[in-house]
Amino acid sequence: MGCYSAVCSLQLYGIAIGSSELLCTHERTRLPLYSICVSIRSDCLHISISLSHPLSSERPGTGCEHSPSAPSSCVKRAVLESRVREMEEENRQIRLQLSQLQGTAGQPADGGNYGNAAWGASADTGPEDVENTAEERANHTECPRSPTVLKCELIHVACVCAGHNASRDVVTLVKSILFHRKNPLHFHFITDAVANQILSSLFQSWMVPSVQVSFYDADELKSEVSWIPNKHYSGIYGLMKLTLTKALPSDLTKVIVLDTDITFATDIAELWAIFRKFTDKQVIGLVENQSDWYLGNLWKNHKPWPALGRGFNTGVILLYLERLRRIGWEQMWRLTAERELMSMLSTSLADQDIFNVFIKQNPVLVHQLPCFWNVQLSDHTRSEQCYTEVSDLKVIHWNSPKKLRVKNKHVEFFRNLYLTFLEYDGNLLRRELFGCPSHATSESVQLQGALEELDEDDQCYDFRRERITVHRVHLYFLQYEYTPTGDDTDVTLVAQLSMDRKSVVQLDMANTKKALVVPAFETLRYRLSFPKSKAELLSMLDMGTLYTFRYHVWTKGHAPTNYAKWRTATTPYKVEWEVDFEPYVVVKRDCPEYDQRFVGFGWNKVSHIMELDAQEYDLMVLPNAFMIHMPHAPSFDISKFRSSPGYRYCLQTLKEEFHQDLSRKYGAAALKYLTAQRNI
Repeated sequence: MGCYSAVCSLQLYGIAIGSSELLCTHERTRLPLYSICVSIRSDCLHISISLSHPLSSERPGTGCEHSPSAPSSCVKRAVLESRVREMEEENRQIRLQLSQLQGTAGQPADGGNYGNAAWGASADTGPEDVENTAEERANHTECPRSPTVLKCELIHVACVCAGHNASRDVVTLVKSILFHRKNPLHFHFITDAVANQILSSLFQSWMVPSVQVSFYDADELKSEVSWIPNKHYSGIYGLMKLTLTKALPSDLTKVIVLDTDITFATDIAELWAIFRKFTDKQVIGLVENQSDWYLGNLWKNHKPWPALGRGFNTGVILLYLERLRRIGWEQMWRLTAERELMSMLSTSLADQDIFNVFIKQNPVLVHQLPCFWNVQLSDHTRSEQCYTEVSDLKVIHWNSPKKLRVKNKHVEFFRNLYLTFLEYDGNLLRRELFGCPSHATSESVQLQGALEELDEDDQCYDFRRERITVHRVHLYFLQYEYTPTGDDTDVTLVAQLSMDRKSVVQLDMANTKKALVVPAFETLRYRLSFPKSKAELLSMLDMGTLYTFRYHVWTKGHAPTNYAKWRTATTPYKVEWEVDFEPYVVVKRDCPEYDQRFVGFGWNKVSHIMELDAQEYDLMVLPNAFMIHMPHAPSFDISKFRSSPGYRYCLQTLKEEFHQDLSRKYGAAALKYLTAQRNI
């Protein structure tokens, strides 16, 4: 008789669980003595133990006495039965040990991630668990089946966004969601005029497939919450999540509500799936607050709003809108707020205070989410208890006023994750969801048609593609006074002029074509005290602290500015176009646009100045304005230009094509550019 061990594997919630079965062979028959499968999670223990052996159904001694080989057979049988009894005893001991483990595994240390399980339902239990098989029920498993989201199921996400800073934050949030998503998305933004202008322009230029965007005017909702005094830095907009049952479409049944300072580290569909775990009475899903705010012990005489236990954080909310409307949510939260404001006078944490009082009075309505769905990075929180591995992280919440400067043991990791999405190229998010229908806009159809006409085998394909690509637009991230124009054109603010320099642009540009040249200088120092006047700049130029821009690398790029004349000039003066002239200019918004085929390094400003000259713009040098170029690491594109013959070949090819296009567009007037180029 020989024994061997066969190992199988079981996949449960992404955790590999090992199970072993001891098999013994007797003569030519396999006799499985026992099999045991055990799966253990930090919050759940699944036990499946079965004992099986063919001899247990036989009566001892049956057929043994009458067999010719009875003595030998009986000895073997006795040995085998002895081993079976040993296995049964071992099996019993294992059952005992695992039952003890089950009792401790379901109790997280120090309150765990789920708070008080006596009143709050965890996301790990739900009504569909009654569908477990008889075998699972017999093993007394508390492990749920992973909730799933249907392929192509539309996920709704709502966000309140107002102002320039919040608009910048929400772009990073959206990129983190799009990076991980596998389902169509519909974003619902409650916005003021500033955020509406920024985000509508942004999404129009992004053209991301299977993404819908709706905007709702926050001004129309202000009257719903303006009567509530609020000390929180979010102001009146921090209260508007209370109005979502009214603000969002009446046929929208459920939505994920997010703060703008959220970063996703997983597919948002996993969060959406938790709606399926709600009981019939639950209407809202929240993560427990990870600070001691609602415990009232942060400082002497600290009196927070009432909350259940540690309270809940409203940075991530699952709202079952249909059920909320059914129970009269609008009236309920109003009555709750009115009653508490009689003693509290104002809210400290905006909508979160009112949500918590409501939940304290109606605890059966809340579904408590595991805390990794809202890892709160404010000072003095228990956020580190929400994760042990990077893979545990789901949602990061920068809910401290300090934002990226918050104190946390792993803040450097979280900060790098945020900056990754901040700098991430959104063009890479324009990917199709295969198998899911997507309504294509006329702009995206036109773009796709133009891309299909290009020859992908062309050595300069990447350059030609850039000319027709609709690049993502980020507008108005710096606050400034803006007056819309009637011709539906816009400008991105790239610099600010102080009051003493505004006079330099007060030239007659309304009735003449002028391009105002701003003389450019540079420094090789990373730290520089910026000159406050032309006289101070000239002094720094004489001392060698500053240089004329690129004098030692590319003199012809700015030589026509005539720096010698500029030193003593007191009025604007005209200069003539020369080959490779590429100054920084100020022009009216109706000027020719940059040619998009020149992306990366080389000829973008040169070609633009050439076309301005072809349209008979006067190049006027400003006598009292200047700019200084600060040192920085070489760009990726200039590195390619220097190292790649193919890059330089394509740039030369594009130059020749640009000259041909210029000749067709402006006729004989454009011949001087081609002649000048050939004479170099």
